[in-house]
Amino acid sequence: MKVFEWRGKPVWILKRTPEMMASLALTENQVADPQSLHPFTMDIPDYCKNQTRSRVEHKEILVTVGICSHLGCSPSPKFQSGAQPSLPDDWHGGFLCPCHGSTFDLAARVFKNKPAPTNLDVPRHMYLSDTKILIGKDEKGEA
Repeated sequence: MKVFEWRGKPVWILKRTPEMMASLALTENQVADPQSLHPFTMDIPDYCKNQTRSRVEHKEILVTVGICSHLGCSPSPKFQSGAQPSLPDDWHGGFLCPCHGSTFDLAARVFKNKPAPTNLDVPRHMYLSDTKILIGKDEKGEA
């Protein structure tokens, strides 16, 4: 995972392994908004309205704003699966907000019954090459 600053906020770019990608199907029924129908501070781009919340041509890459939708803390990566402090025994990896315990899966979707009301934001973005991403702009314009 790489962290960059965009508009004063942390943006995470995570290249997910095949195991991480497979975990998304396992968390589908545990997350509050699997289709990302309820945005936090920005509408999710149409090309990210899918289980991976990423572009189809780069489905293993997650681009998300690392700000919790509860009170604005920054969740911590917890990629190791299995039982851990403050996490469920069937944890498949994701993010834990240290402020009030909200958990997010590896597509940055919030789990049910947590303080955070919505998934983390996915900003508009586009690939300039296989190794270069432009955040805040896509084929439809500026975010």
